[in-house]
Amino acid sequence: QVQLVESGGGLVQPGGSLRLSCAASTSIFTVYDMGWYRQAPGKQRELVATITAASRTNYADSVKGRFTISRANVKNMVYLQMSSLKPDDTAVYYCHAERAGWGPGYWGQGTQVTVSS
Repeated sequence: QVQLVESGGGLVQPGGSLRLSCAASTSIFTVYDMGWYRQAPGKQRELVATITAASRTNYADSVKGRFTISRANVKNMVYLQMSSLKPDDTAVYYCHAERAGWGPGYWGQGTQVTVSS
């Protein structure tokens, strides 16, 4: 069982920046592929960015060039640096941890990001 706790959400103006953090409670954090997903009201949850255990990254087209995912294995942390935020980025952002071949993985409780003037 892995517990994930997100933090760093909030209200930001268009064009602003935020950094989301996700703390993972596991002694084998390095084997997990990590990801950030988001869900806006009335929409399905969608992938934002992922980072594998080998630190390979992948981004949704809508956030490429604006968001950066990273991980700090010594701290069991994964981050999402978000810049040039747009109102369309407003959503609840969820952290996800998955170990290849070991099932659907784990979700955090989510953190709200609101981009509005």
